[in-house]
Amino acid sequence: MSEPRFKRMFDDIEDGLQGVLGKGRYEWVDRRVFDQVFDRSTLLAVHKLMQKGEIETIDYPIARGKEAHVFHATTNHGPVAVKIFHTTNAVFKGLAKYIDGDPRFSGLSRRHRELVNIWVRKELRNLKRMRRHGLRVPEPIDSLKNVLVMQYIGDENGAGPRLKDITVDDPYGVFEELLEFAAINWQTCGLVHADFSEYNILWKDGEPWVIDVGQSVTRQHPSSEEFLVRDVTRLVEWINRQGHSVDLAESLARVLDDPVPSLPSLSGGD
Repeated sequence: MSEPRFKRMFDDIEDGLQGVLGKGRYEWVDRRVFDQVFDRSTLLAVHKLMQKGEIETIDYPIARGKEAHVFHATTNHGPVAVKIFHTTNAVFKGLAKYIDGDPRFSGLSRRHRELVNIWVRKELRNLKRMRRHGLRVPEPIDSLKNVLVMQYIGDENGAGPRLKDITVDDPYGVFEELLEFAAINWQTCGLVHADFSEYNILWKDGEPWVIDVGQSVTRQHPSSEEFLVRDVTRLVEWINRQGHSVDLAESLARVLDDPVPSLPSLSGGD
């Protein structure tokens, strides 16, 4: 893209990036974050999503990780979360193992930027499948290249806190609900989260919401059982730190073998 054309495009969306440019209502800016996240390809993707009406403004970051930044964004229909995946080579070196072996993405390019785009499509599809079976994950709205737009889990005061950062009134009840999530995900959705921990569970209105499902793989993945054991282990470790004494083998058997309920589909599932 020529420099003049790029400048015109950037000027077109400058109002929409008021938060990350330190202008307007939010007055937030971190030039290092801007340079890391908003390269030319990402700006083009954001621009197209704005043209579609999926994003009006990107306001401020609500989560920062080694793979992605998540921003609070505004639309005509209310707030959304915009997850922008980094496109540096170092970020995705260890993530190919979650794509290789997943039959849904066999035979696709392994070039770095395309791998990032595959990862975004993978998270979108995993969210849709989980919501189809009634699991409480953010509703996916749209994606383009390395940008994913989804339901905002929070309120006007901020994003929902991580389970790691709060004390819940009934931790064993939360454990039971999350164990059922893992069981439905495995038995009904045919998926395993593969990074299931209190870091990837948000709390909103007295309920847990599971996030970061990009690495989730199908049961056909050669490492799916290993990932499932790791997920259940982390969940058991969490509840035991709350003062309970839960057996790992029994919990794993429940995920694998106990009958699971059929939940009504949630919006955005397919």
